[in-house]
Amino acid sequence: VFGVVVPSLEAPNLGREVVVRASLPMETPGSTVNLACASSNRAIADGVESILTGECEVVLAGGAEALSNVPIRYSKRAARKLVAFSKAKSVGQRVATLATVRPSDLVPVPPAIAEYTTGMTMGEACEKMARENDISRRAQDEIALLSHQRAVRAAEEGRFDDQLVAVFPGPSHDTAVSRDSGPRQDASAEALAALRPVFDKRYGSLTAGNSSPLTDGASAVLLTSEDKAGALGLEPLGFVRSWAWAAVDPGGQLLQGPAYAAPLALDRAGLALADIDLVEMHEAFAAQVLSNMKALASDRFARRELGRSAAVGEIDLDRFIVNGGSIAIGHPFGATGARVTMQLLYELRRQELGLGLLTVCAAGGVGFAMVVERE
Repeated sequence: VFGVVVPSLEAPNLGREVVVRASLPMETPGSTVNLACASSNRAIADGVESILTGECEVVLAGGAEALSNVPIRYSKRAARKLVAFSKAKSVGQRVATLATVRPSDLVPVPPAIAEYTTGMTMGEACEKMARENDISRRAQDEIALLSHQRAVRAAEEGRFDDQLVAVFPGPSHDTAVSRDSGPRQDASAEALAALRPVFDKRYGSLTAGNSSPLTDGASAVLLTSEDKAGALGLEPLGFVRSWAWAAVDPGGQLLQGPAYAAPLALDRAGLALADIDLVEMHEAFAAQVLSNMKALASDRFARRELGRSAAVGEIDLDRFIVNGGSIAIGHPFGATGARVTMQLLYELRRQELGLGLLTVCAAGGVGFAMVVERE
């Protein structure tokens, strides 16, 4: 089960393509899911559910995205003329159709990461969140700097070595890429402060530096029951203890879903936030991270939005995204969720800790949270 947000037009069922291209047994079914930035989290949850119901014993779940190769479309007016041209039955009809084509018809429509219901891009929606939640530009830049510094240090210390697989990009396929290209050793507070706002150029606070870059990437995890893992001689990285989905009005706080999903996942695990050793959160934007942290620590948010008497709790930065996140590493939509999951499990093992919480926000106002444990 694989997640992808912008599928290839030639091979839209990524899950089945993984089976074929990885030379897995041909009788292995493969399916594809799309839940925006949480697509590979949906794939993992689907895999867990299929194991719990007895449908499967072993599931390969993950996601991939090739944002450097996004299909480019043309206007509906151009599409209609091209369809008319293809249906023309004579040379005269084809010439007549081509005569109606204007240069403006051939201008490509650039892809936009925008909400279909509101027309706002994610960046514009997050600017709204930053204003409404009183998130400063300085605080956003501090989160971004921390992400780069921690990701660079983690790479230098070899913490990602067991998580990465070298690839050989085309067209030459002669140079291996074995490290993420996003983390910047030269990141500094001064450099981040010098960047101009992107989404609201006059009054905004979101920049290219405190937002996640869109990248290519792929990720996968292997899921089994504990008994099946033992039978196969596999040592689990960890166990899924609980998970939860939540959603909010896309016209409101678009990326605030994790603040609603995390309490549900913690409740289902029988835990409080204070019990969690490490927390991972997909960094779509630094403002989104800070908004969710602020909501989780707010008694007012707990009473008004969650129906609780007290805040879920404050997150200690020393146990939060300790090896850098999407702002530094990048955000290949369909792959991010499984990458966050894997990063959390490997760090729990490295530090010999027990419990981890991960959250992911997604387009449409969706939020996801999962609690994992080592033993």
